Amino acid sequence: MRRLALATLSVLALGTVATTAANGIKPIDMNALIHPTASASSLTTPTQLAAAQTAGEFVTVEQDHATTGTASIVTEGDQRYLVFDDAFDTARGPDVQVVLYTGSTVPVNLEEGDYVTLAPLQSFEGTQRYLIPDDIDLEDYQAVGIWCRQFNVTFGYAPL
Repeated sequence: MRRLALATLSVLALGTVATTAANGIKPIDMNALIHPTASASSLTTPTQLAAAQTAGEFVTVEQDHATTGTASIVTEGDQRYLVFDDAFDTARGPDVQVVLYTGSTVPVNLEEGDYVTLAPLQSFEGTQRYLIPDDIDLEDYQAVGIWCRQFNVTFGYAPL
């Protein structure tokens, strides 16, 4: 039985080598798969064309509502987006909103006129993005905040 198995493996190995030699099949270069050298221009996709205008790390404001991750403003074509990275995480709460704030640091309690609401928070963790309307002048805002409207409490902010 062992001889039959050994003979079968030998025939398969020789057949593979002969086929490779006859057909000019090249072996896979594992190093090329792990460390590709293709230029960025040959691999561009619409999401790769997004240009980050600015980014900032989240800072916790209210200690019982820790907030971490990075917020970036990116432009894709003629659209602007606020993007949270996959490390984004914030505490749970009711009626949590994403706001743009006029100052570079966001206080615990917000006052009307100092911020604009972009949208309700999509998720308490992970990657997400928010369209920034054309009528918002980003020159007027220096930070993004995670804010509970119901209790007027800022969980965290990222300077932009």
